[in-house]
Amino acid sequence: MNVLYTTKLPDNFEQVYQLYEGLGWNSLNFTVGELEKMCLQSWYVLYVYHEQQLVGMGRVISDGVITGVICGLGVLPSYQSMGIGKNIVTRLVAYCEQNRVIPQLMCGENLESYYEKLGFRKFTVGMNKDINR
Repeated sequence: MNVLYTTKLPDNFEQVYQLYEGLGWNSLNFTVGELEKMCLQSWYVLYVYHEQQLVGMGRVISDGVITGVICGLGVLPSYQSMGIGKNIVTRLVAYCEQNRVIPQLMCGENLESYYEKLGFRKFTVGMNKDINR
């Protein structure tokens, strides 16, 4: 399958909204504008298109010096198991390494083995705090 990996911003962030909806990630009811802001404020974002449809993306949040947190990594279900996610991770890690930034990520236990195959290792316990939005 011929897909395009690019850092070029989408012409329309409605596609990012549709990706989040398609992945079931919009439980916080993000608006198109909030998702655009999220992308613009990220250190590095990679978008994946198939025939001009956004089918996946991944981001790195970083200060550009010490660590880069890989997040927002997702591929539409109909495009999963084709190597797109692996390719996104590889490219995000390469960008971090080129800039001497340590790539890190948080994931659910069910995804640990996936990321271990890509060279990551478990190193800490992650925690979060719920807020009212």
